[in-house]
Amino acid sequence: MARTEPEVTPSKAEEGEPATRPRGWHDPRVRRALQAAVSIVLVGGIFYFVLGQFADLSSVWRAIRSLTKVEVAVLLGLAAWNLATYWIQMVVATPGLTYPQAMVLTESTTAVSNALPAGGAIGVGLTYSILGSWGFSNSRATLAVLVSGIWNNFAKLGMPVVALAILAVSGDSGGGGLVAALAGLLGLVGAVTIFALILHSEAFARQLGLFSQRIATRIRKVFRKSPATGYDLAVTKFRRRVLSFVHHSWIQITVITVIGHLSLYLVLLASLRVMGVSEQEASWAQVLAVFAFARLITAIPITPGGVGIVELALIGGISAAGGERAEVVAAVLIYRLLTYVVPIVFGGITYVYWRRNHSWRDSAPPAPDWLTPSLAAVD
Repeated sequence: MARTEPEVTPSKAEEGEPATRPRGWHDPRVRRALQAAVSIVLVGGIFYFVLGQFADLSSVWRAIRSLTKVEVAVLLGLAAWNLATYWIQMVVATPGLTYPQAMVLTESTTAVSNALPAGGAIGVGLTYSILGSWGFSNSRATLAVLVSGIWNNFAKLGMPVVALAILAVSGDSGGGGLVAALAGLLGLVGAVTIFALILHSEAFARQLGLFSQRIATRIRKVFRKSPATGYDLAVTKFRRRVLSFVHHSWIQITVITVIGHLSLYLVLLASLRVMGVSEQEASWAQVLAVFAFARLITAIPITPGGVGIVELALIGGISAAGGERAEVVAAVLIYRLLTYVVPIVFGGITYVYWRRNHSWRDSAPPAPDWLTPSLAAVD
């Protein structure tokens, strides 16, 4: 009989794995479970409060069923245009990207960001994966993510200021709006100042990179990972590319970003008007102020896509302005259906398409010459 050699199982150390798994709060699975539980409890509590305090469900359903075909068509058209504005913005922010690719990229990452706890971070990772599969380098993907994110945050921070100014001119400003506008103004000034300093001085950009690297190293140390490196080089390289991008495309990215945010607002305003909330009950300026405040608070990712919190802010603010509560609740639910639920479903479809479609693999054209300047051209 042939001799059977005993099976040798490699140790975890030989396999390159840590000898012990992280426990407690250090375990990523525990953190994800806690985030999901907090989100579910928070969203459930908010919706219970909203639907219990502001309207009877039967009244809301009757209001929704009263929509005519023309009204439904108008809402769908506005919602579709709102989605398209994000595709246009991504095409502008990612030279070489086509509109069909922008649709797949934007909707897939939006679905992940809106549906999962900590979805924003997962969505950013998916952006790199999708763009990388099409042949875009990490530096080009970083430029797209940061430029679109910076301009969107500028819009979020600036809208409360604009809304307060409009209300002040119309003589209808209030204390709550003032607080939101001041918060937006302070955030906008801080963000613009840091961004301007990065673009103005490479030395500042390098120091900011080193400062971020020290913070990242401390965070990585908690999870027993190696120190972060190269942040100063990454920030200075990003600065050079942003300088070229801003010089070439700042008008296009600014215009489409403003149009995109106003398009989202128009979906809300149209939902209110078709539900019977008149200009006398809640003026367009008041709705803009409430909308701007709701967008501002979503800058803090408490729940995926701000679900629950956005509804509470919109319903509470518009009802306080004078809107009939059942009609306001119905309008907000329609608005969120069109701008939150539908994109998640659509994004699931585009994600599957990305996974199965191989015709776009490694199809990215080279970066344009204006996006890769020499050091002498930017310093």
